[in-house]
Amino acid sequence: MTQFNPLSKICSLPTIAPSLLAADFTKLGQEISECTDSGVDWLHCDIMDGHFVPNISFGPMIVQAARSAAPEAFLDVHLMISEPGRYISDCIKAGANLISFHAEADAHAHRTLNAIKEEGLYAGIAINPGTPLTQIEELLPETDLVCVMSVNPGFGGQRFIPSSLQKIKRLVTWREQMGLNFLIQIDGGVGTANAEEISQAGCDILVAGSSIFGSDNRKERIQKLFQKAIIGSSNFA
Repeated sequence: MTQFNPLSKICSLPTIAPSLLAADFTKLGQEISECTDSGVDWLHCDIMDGHFVPNISFGPMIVQAARSAAPEAFLDVHLMISEPGRYISDCIKAGANLISFHAEADAHAHRTLNAIKEEGLYAGIAINPGTPLTQIEELLPETDLVCVMSVNPGFGGQRFIPSSLQKIKRLVTWREQMGLNFLIQIDGGVGTANAEEISQAGCDILVAGSSIFGSDNRKERIQKLFQKAIIGSSNFA
C-alpha cells in the first residue's frame, strides 16, 4: 500500500502551481497576490543558469521576494542548473519549502536529496523529456516529489509533449508497486486543454505558467484549471 506523503497536507490534491517564470517581475507582488487570492497555495520557482538549460531566469532573490509577498504559500524551487548542491543553502535562506533538481545535472543525486531533507525541507528529483525513468528508479525511496518535464526545459510557452503522460502512468504504477509516497508533478505546456487528461493520468501537481500569467482573467483561468484537474482526478483509475 502506498504510504502517506506529508506533502498531501499542504494542499488538496490535485493542485495547480503557478510558475513564476511567466510572471511580470516588475509587479511580482501583485502577480502573486492574484494567484493566492484565487485559492493558490503552491508557487513554483524555476531557477535557470544558462548552462544546464539555454536560458537564465532568476536566482534566490526572487524566491525571497515571493516569500515576502506570500508568507503562507508553499514555495517549490526547481533548480534547472548545473551543480545544484551548491545552491541549496541560498534557496533555504530565501524561504523555499521544497527543492527539486535534475537527475541529469547531479552525479551524486542521492546525496543531494538527503542533504536537502536533512535541512528540514522536502526534496524532489526532476527529469527531462528524453530521460528514461529508469535513471531515477533507485532514487524514488528518497524522493518526496518527481517532476516530469513535459517540455524541453529552458523557456516557457512551449507545447506539451504527449509522451509525458506515459511517464506519469508508469510512476503511478511504480509508486504502488514499491509502496512509496512521492508526489508526481508535471511542468511544461499545461493549460485548460490538457489539465484534465494530465490529472486523469495520475498527476498530483500541475505547474502552469503562460496559461495563467498570459490570461487577462487570472482568477477565472486558475479556477478553470482547478476544475479540469479535479474532474480528471475523479476519473483516475
